[in-house]
Amino acid sequence: MRLDVRLLELRDLDAIEAIERASYPAGWSRSMFASELAKPSSVCLGAFERGRLLGYAIVSRYVDAWHVMNVAVAPEHRRRGIASVLLARVLEATADDPRRGYTLEVRVSNVAAIDLYERFAFRRKGLRRGYYTDNREDAVIMWRDPEPASAAASDRTAEA
Repeated sequence: MRLDVRLLELRDLDAIEAIERASYPAGWSRSMFASELAKPSSVCLGAFERGRLLGYAIVSRYVDAWHVMNVAVAPEHRRRGIASVLLARVLEATADDPRRGYTLEVRVSNVAAIDLYERFAFRRKGLRRGYYTDNREDAVIMWRDPEPASAAASDRTAEA
């Protein structure tokens, strides 16, 4: 698999919408995606194979945390590690901001996503009752602590 990961652009909106509709019963609107793409405080990445969008990840910077807003992979391309690649790239893209941790909400029934986030050191920190508007399903609140500055620096030194 040869994936190209790049920043999403407005020209990607049709492909983003198609994946969103196939992935979520009550997904984001086109204007929500356009808004995130335009925000300087967001990082919006897409995974492409031969020019075709297979998945995306969107994070937005808040005062004390990066909020993982949306991660989705086209159903026919799941279980290929694309979400892992995207999440790893998001963490790389935001690594120069060691003061902020990461947070997200995920459906309690989405065991595969919870497992993915736990592999990336996210931990369950709470529950939002009735969070999802389509069926009032609860959301697990997950948190990933910021990396200590010394650990991040030693990791970069080890890679050099």
